[in-house]
Amino acid sequence: MPDLTSTDIAGRIEDLYGAPLADLEAHAQDQPPGMLSALLGMHDTLALAERSIDFHRDHLARLIHPDRQIGPHEVSHLLDGTRRLAEAVAVRETQATSVAAVLQSLTRAPAPTSASPTPSPPAPAAPLAAQSATHSR
Repeated sequence: MPDLTSTDIAGRIEDLYGAPLADLEAHAQDQPPGMLSALLGMHDTLALAERSIDFHRDHLARLIHPDRQIGPHEVSHLLDGTRRLAEAVAVRETQATSVAAVLQSLTRAPAPTSASPTPSPPAPAAPLAAQSATHSR
């Protein structure tokens, strides 16, 4: 499965539901939790992980800039930044894999056609059996 970004995932969600992501987010707020809200939550987590990766990568690049000296104090910052970057990458990979698998399992329902037959009315309910006048003990 190719690496999917939050932008790719957003596009797939939009294709699946046939509406822009912003509209889907507004719609999901008024609905009970379901597949749409789960997909939007996974997308948000993926997007947050991508922003975190960018932030920590840039922070590490500033720390190891060739004009900077790395002393004992900076080493702890390098280690912490590296750990945080690794965590963000792990979250990103997990979320991207999970949401891609869910989206791959879903298909958009075809739009109803005007030529489709109208559903027949439900059959009348069967009459209830007469209750016995005697009560069971």
